[in-house]
This record gives sequence, structure tokens and C-alpha cells, in this order.
Amino acid sequence: MGGLSASRRASNTLIYIILTLMCIIWIIPFVCILFESFRVETTMQVGYVIPKQFGFDNYINLFKETDFPIWYRNTFIMGLFVSVIQTMFVLMMSYTLSRLRFKGRKGLMNFMLVMGMFPGFLSMIILYRVLSRMGMTGEHSVIGLILVYTASSGMGYYVSKGFFDTIPRSLDEAARVDGATRAQVFGRIIMPLSKPIVIYTVLCAFMGPWGDFMFAKYIAHGSSKGMNVAVGIQYLIDKDNMRAAHYTQFCAAGVLVAIPITILFMCLQKYYVEGVTGGSVKG
Repeated sequence: MGGLSASRRASNTLIYIILTLMCIIWIIPFVCILFESFRVETTMQVGYVIPKQFGFDNYINLFKETDFPIWYRNTFIMGLFVSVIQTMFVLMMSYTLSRLRFKGRKGLMNFMLVMGMFPGFLSMIILYRVLSRMGMTGEHSVIGLILVYTASSGMGYYVSKGFFDTIPRSLDEAARVDGATRAQVFGRIIMPLSKPIVIYTVLCAFMGPWGDFMFAKYIAHGSSKGMNVAVGIQYLIDKDNMRAAHYTQFCAAGVLVAIPITILFMCLQKYYVEGVTGGSVKG
């Protein structure tokens, strides 16, 4: 037993050391970006990390010299609308596939599974043509991107359906016996028990517009008023636009973009993990 305990302690120690090293390696780029955002002696990219002069000039100039407030506003609006609409679609689809049995259910699930395997950029050209004819590109791309982000969101039912499968069906049956409708069962019985998966779905939906670059850039089509933060801050260091001197502002923008997502994730991390683990069962 003593040898087993010593072996287990050594194994745990090795695992902790490896995890600590991985965390250090993972966090180093973020620390470097944070230092760069406070460097004021030059706005160009340099070969050292610790600034010689610290200041908030990059943050101030980011709001004065660029359209960062517009990019931030666009992304926040998209994140807000997408998180609400996408969460509604995903949860309703997941509950339907978890509880109801109807003809074509298996075929529908398989169809959505297969369709989800195709990368989204395959439809970029046709989506751009459709949105362009509807006047939802360029400076009006925010509405177009919201439509694109939410249009097929019901196909991402997998995790939520797995979570609903863990909730006993007897609760639904008891409520139905008492005269509750399907909508009442879903809203008053199931939803209060599904807080982890709701928060998980909201977080995933909210983070989508913040990290999307390729399709958002394609739809914005060079219009600064229609960019999200990912496209906008990339524009700051795009050499084709002669903006390479704004490298430190790019770092400051990256810090400001990461702050709300980090705070939101840290505050809701418990429910996020519960949603992932609760929805990982086979359904």
C-alpha cells in the first residue's frame, strides 16, 4: 500500500507539473499582448516584451483615431441578438428531438448531422449574393450576419438534447396529466431544471460573433461601419492599408475584446461545465 501511495503521489505530481507548464505556455502570448498594449515609446512591433515606457495612450488613441467603438457596438449587438435567438432555436429543437417521437425524426437528425459536417465557407458566395441583393452587406452587414448566424442554429442541438435526455420523462407526463400543454411543460417544468445548458448555449452563441473573421470580413466588404471587432482590429495591422504603425493599438483592442468574454465566462464557468458534462450522454 505504501508503494502504491508513493507511486500515485509521484504520478499526480508529474501531472500537475505538466499541467502547470502547459498553462504557462498557454498564457505567455496573452501576457505579451497585455504588455504591448501599454507600450508608448513606439507604436511599431519591436523585439522585446517589457515596455520601456508604460501608458494608456494606445487605449485612448484606439477610440480617437479608429472606428473601434463602432466595431465594438456592432459585435455587441450581434452577440446579444444571436445569443437570444440561437438559444431559443437550439433549446426548442433539442427538446423536440428529445421528447417527441414522430415520423422522420431519425432521418431529420441524421440529415442535420451530415449537413453539419460541411464547412460553412462553402456557402459564402451564394450567401453573399443573397444578402447583397437584400441590401445587407457593407455598412448594413450587421443584420445580414445576424440572419446567417441564427438561420441554421437549430442544427447544433447535440449537447442540449443530451442534457434534456437526462431529465426524467415522468416530469413531463405528470404535468401533462395535470392539463399542461407542451409549451407549458417546456417553459415551466423543463427550463427551470435546465439552467446549466441554457447558460452553456447562451455563452456559445454570444462568443460566436466575437470570434468570426472570415465570413464577417467577406460580408463587410471593406466598410468600416459594418465590421465586427475581429475584422476591425485586423484592419489596424493590414499592411495593404498602410496601418502597420498601429500594432500597439491592435494589442489594446485585443485586450478590450477579451475582457467581457473572460469576465462572463469566469462568472458562469460552473454552469458552463455542468452544461457540457450534462449534455455529453448518448441520446
